[in-house]
Amino acid sequence: MNKHQTHRFHIPVLGLGFSIDTPVKIARYGISSVISIIEDELIERMRGFYLQKTGAEYIPIPVTEHDHRAKRITAYLNLVNRMVNRQVDELKKLPFEKGSEINTYFELLPDQSEFKRSYNRMCSLPEGEEKEILQQQLRDSIAPGSIDVNIMAKVDNLKYDKDGIPLPSEYSDALSALRGYARSELRSSIVFSAGYNPRLYQYLEKFPDFFPDGNGEVKKKIIVKVSDYRSALLQGKLLAKKGLWVSEFRIESGLNCGGHAFATDGLLLGPILEEFKQNREKLVAELWDMCKSSAAAAGTIYPEQPALLITVQGGIGTAFEQDFLLDYYGLDRTGWGSPFLLVPEATNVDEKTLEQLATAEQSDYFLSNASPLGVPFNNFRKSSSELQRLKRISKNRPGSPCYKKYLSSNTEFTSLPICTASRQYQHKKIDELKGKYGGLVPQKKLDEVHDKDCLCEGLTAPVLLKNGLNPSHNLTAVAICPGPNLAYFSGVFTLKQMVDHIYGRSNALNEVPRSNMFVNEFRMYMDHLQQQVTKIVDDATAKKVKQLQLFKENLAAAVDYYAVLSAQMIEQGEAYVKKMRAELNEISERLNSIQLPSIA
Repeated sequence: MNKHQTHRFHIPVLGLGFSIDTPVKIARYGISSVISIIEDELIERMRGFYLQKTGAEYIPIPVTEHDHRAKRITAYLNLVNRMVNRQVDELKKLPFEKGSEINTYFELLPDQSEFKRSYNRMCSLPEGEEKEILQQQLRDSIAPGSIDVNIMAKVDNLKYDKDGIPLPSEYSDALSALRGYARSELRSSIVFSAGYNPRLYQYLEKFPDFFPDGNGEVKKKIIVKVSDYRSALLQGKLLAKKGLWVSEFRIESGLNCGGHAFATDGLLLGPILEEFKQNREKLVAELWDMCKSSAAAAGTIYPEQPALLITVQGGIGTAFEQDFLLDYYGLDRTGWGSPFLLVPEATNVDEKTLEQLATAEQSDYFLSNASPLGVPFNNFRKSSSELQRLKRISKNRPGSPCYKKYLSSNTEFTSLPICTASRQYQHKKIDELKGKYGGLVPQKKLDEVHDKDCLCEGLTAPVLLKNGLNPSHNLTAVAICPGPNLAYFSGVFTLKQMVDHIYGRSNALNEVPRSNMFVNEFRMYMDHLQQQVTKIVDDATAKKVKQLQLFKENLAAAVDYYAVLSAQMIEQGEAYVKKMRAELNEISERLNSIQLPSIA
């Protein structure tokens, strides 16, 4: 199928709960989206919510049941799959008339789509046999968006029994989530993000759905989210050696994204995409040769070479940027995440937080140290979770109660891992610091402890609040992780308004001056470089300085790259190109002014 026949974008995973049921909301319109399957308690509650909403019997899967985590995930995904299939069957039966969902399906498609053109032609025909035939062809073409799932590879704690004895590794967070997906009825893709987890990749081999079946079809495909070409080649090879084919590399901006931000060594999105563009055929050929031979040695046959898609997400804000990425770099699709937080038809944001996002200013979005994973985390200053964190500090009660323990990884003070956002850890750490500094703990050291916030509860609260469900333990504070690109969108939008914005049929941007997405990301990396230089100024080592030197050199090379690339954007007008080059000159001057620490 030609890439212009279906939607040219997808909705990536959004936190733990924001996209937990997005397929139920929009898959019937052919739009693909991603569900996080890490938080099984939330998944079970959403299964109960939808079964009870539809009047079906809900039989809970309690934590006391063997392998409850995987069973909950399987049951929920099967429910979502059945709901979406039912919606599509009903949609196909609807009459073609104004306001009908079958009309909406085709009206949302990009104008380049063959189906969209056929739909427009059908609408112009008079009543008669020709129109009826074309309507039936259109009905037959309708297909739902993919119900994809996400596992964050770093969230993979071992589980323990009631006596504190570790359970076998297959009951870890990530492996049990994978098992839950693998046993589901879905024909879709699993997205692996946040790095390489060898235990997780090895576990894939146990499930036949990730390999070709008797008809040569792979029921469950593999998508790997990567930060650069090297990561794609490395992880692609690791899977190919197991006879597993990566169906898509999903490239994400290191800093201009929502949620956790994994900064590269100064490699920016444009140069990264250029490397994929120049080496795509080589990448596919190398991985295919390895995968084909490994699969054959294991008795698995791929009847033909599968497709390998290259997609990109993070910071895209205009139809021009959307088209430029697809056309210039030859990409297959883009990902639009944070803007859909402002679309209640597609995602779950509680009413209060939605209003805050709709009226937010640029300064309300910031890169924080809130994540217990120790990775920078895109945050929102007005969120009730952030306000709660500050209030607890002011009352000398820092930290959160920790019930879910998904991000528990610290063993400084305990034999079993605990979370650095927990009250238990923060109290022990502050006591240690008081002993070290004689009671006068430097504020910088206190901030490093206090910055951590509970994401397990905060990122699930919005969907519960929106649907009238009480969050567990009455933990109602909402954490939300929009990318900084959301600063250029204000208000609440319908699904049609946002999709029309993506395809250039309308404009959803506010009046805040906005630079090209590449320039915006560049500035974020400049800020990151300055912060890293400041951070090591008092204890610089040769290794750290060398790392920053490489970072700076990569940024300097990006200035030259974008200066040349800007000429390809002339269709936006000379003023657009001139502005971009002026901004690059300002960035270059700032880069030259940053002096790295010297080693004595």
